[in-house]
Amino acid sequence: MTFTFRTLDPLKDAELLHGWVTHPKAAFWMMQDAKLEDVERAYMEIAADEHHHALLGLQDGEPAFLMEKYDPAHRELVGLYEARPGDVGMHFLTPPTDKPVHGFTKSVITAVMAHLFEDPATERVVVEPDVRNKAVHALNAAVGFVPEREIQKPEKKALLSFCTRAQFLAATGVSA
Repeated sequence: MTFTFRTLDPLKDAELLHGWVTHPKAAFWMMQDAKLEDVERAYMEIAADEHHHALLGLQDGEPAFLMEKYDPAHRELVGLYEARPGDVGMHFLTPPTDKPVHGFTKSVITAVMAHLFEDPATERVVVEPDVRNKAVHALNAAVGFVPEREIQKPEKKALLSFCTRAQFLAATGVSA
């Protein structure tokens, strides 16, 4: 599967995102009760933030998933671990579907990681999924993430995990 990326437009894409983030499948996104305006506001804040970026992953030009990247020295993980130069934080969300495609989500996380490592400044990707999100832990492991420890964030208990460029290459055979 081949994906491209474009910057998310908070107003133009809010309706699409609203359907994704409020779906029961997206429970770990923690926006279940969000109204359309809440989604617009949240992504307008991200768009205005120099340390946090939202992108849509496209398949054949159509939105296929959401990706966020952030600087963990300034967002999400401040004070919860010692950030290193070259660390990039990441979130991704695949939308609900009535026709699941086998391997789609693994293809998405692989494409997200390759995209992040295309930037030569990226040394390591950092994630902090909910400890209960076993499906994403398996996907993270499949692309080379190594869990370090559980951390307590304000909104959840998270599994702090890291993946270097070398770990990603070893796990997937994909070089950015």
